Amino acid sequence: MTADRLTLRLDDRLSEIARIAESVSSFCVARGVPNDAAYKINLALEELLTNTISYGFGDGKTHSIDIELRHDGDGVTVEIVDDGKPFDPNALPTPDLGASIEDRRIGGLGVHFVKTVMDEVRYRRDGGRNRVTLRKRLPPG
Repeated sequence: MTADRLTLRLDDRLSEIARIAESVSSFCVARGVPNDAAYKINLALEELLTNTISYGFGDGKTHSIDIELRHDGDGVTVEIVDDGKPFDPNALPTPDLGASIEDRRIGGLGVHFVKTVMDEVRYRRDGGRNRVTLRKRLPPG
C-alpha cells in the first residue's frame, strides 16, 4: 500500500469479501474519507464482488480478482479486474422500481443500486479481463 493507493487480491470465495471490506475501511479512515462515502464504496464493492464470485466464472477453477483503490483528494476510484465472463454492468436496463414484485424482471437491482450510490460506473473488456471502474466524489475540504 502506498500513501494514496491500495492494491488487493482475493480468491473467488465469498468469505474473502469481509477481509476486503476491512482493508477498504482502513484505507478510507487513514485518508479522511467521510464515513458515508466509505460505506457506499464498500456496499458497491460487496455487491459487484458477490455477483462476480457467484456468476462470473462457472468453470470450476480458482480465479483471482484484483482491486485497486486510489484516493486523489477529490474522490476515491476503485478498479475491479477479473477474468470472468464478459459482463458490462452498464448494459443492464434500469429496473422498473414502480412495478410490482411479481412483474419485475429478475436481476439487475444490485447493479442499479451500485449505480445509485457511486458517481461513476465504467466498464471495459481488456485482454480477456473485465475492468469495472467506480468513482466516488468527495465533498470539498
